[in-house]
Amino acid sequence: MRILLLFFLLLQFSIFPVSTAGAEPLRRGLFVSVIQDPPVLSSRRAMEELVDFAAKARINILFVQVYRANRAWFPSRIADPAPYRECLKEVKEDPLEFLIDKAHGKGIEVHAWMNMLSLSRNERSFFIRRYGTGVLTRDLRPKKNLRDYRIDGQYFLEPGDPRVRKDLCGIVAEVVRAYPRLDGIQFDYIRYPDERPFYGYSAMNVERFREETGNKSVVEGSKAWRDWKRGQVNALLTLLTEKARSLHPDLRVSATACAPYCRAYEEAFQDWPSWLESGRVDFVTLMDYSPYPKEFQRCILEIKEKVSGWENINIGIGAYKLVGLPRTFGEEFRICGKNGGLSYVIFHYGSLLEDPALAGTVSGTGKI
Repeated sequence: MRILLLFFLLLQFSIFPVSTAGAEPLRRGLFVSVIQDPPVLSSRRAMEELVDFAAKARINILFVQVYRANRAWFPSRIADPAPYRECLKEVKEDPLEFLIDKAHGKGIEVHAWMNMLSLSRNERSFFIRRYGTGVLTRDLRPKKNLRDYRIDGQYFLEPGDPRVRKDLCGIVAEVVRAYPRLDGIQFDYIRYPDERPFYGYSAMNVERFREETGNKSVVEGSKAWRDWKRGQVNALLTLLTEKARSLHPDLRVSATACAPYCRAYEEAFQDWPSWLESGRVDFVTLMDYSPYPKEFQRCILEIKEKVSGWENINIGIGAYKLVGLPRTFGEEFRICGKNGGLSYVIFHYGSLLEDPALAGTVSGTGKI
């Protein structure tokens, strides 16, 4: 009788699987960018409103931008600290420390988000003033003035340049030392520019390539040159991660990853799956910013087939491309719910403020 009963119960479970309704929901993240005008870090009220919204929307992680275009929203001697001083004057205390305190009070993590290799359009950056154009990655076209070094409207640092590596590690150290209560640090722009991706021809990078590989010349498109550039990106990330963990062993380290996979590997020279496999980072945030849901989902499914450890991948949703399109945003939001790994991350908070319908989708108060 007991055997028959056991058989009956097993049959029921096989036909009617156990409900997952009570399972822990996917974690949610939110990028908080300093390009908002004014930046959230410049106002106590704005930071309190951010935390209140995050709590209502069940946001678990705030990725707060503190370094962009070689400008610092924290005390720094290596980067330009003018933004930090302006915010400090308005808030009357360290703004990031204030935000960490408010977020932790609601059980929300704060991760410092840092744009590493992009100087944006900052022609007065400390890097350029200190070292000149030699630290900028470049193609082989003649350069008559500084603006000839712009790529996709930005200046990019050369990841293989020892001076770049030294100063970026120093900047990371400044952040980690200043904020011991940080939960994590996220490295963004750890890549070569992928706009017509024929870069890496700074004099120092080419010289190092020749010395270390034995190749007398650089052949664009050759395996040796492409592997070299990928190696420079990997080496930089390794140094940044080691520096952060040496100062704060419990800090969660992550990086953003280009999508789709072919773009990351072949154009931006980001071998980000290896970052997960090697433990260089704890997780990555996949920048799947297509405004077309089918393409958005196709990228996710492609990555799931190629990468093991899917549970360590965040899916990024490009809300900035979906302002005024709440139905499309809602559809991508649902796709993340079905396919998400670690969590899904919205880029960015300013877009939710711009379009209340998007914010309503996140908080559950809107109709889509």
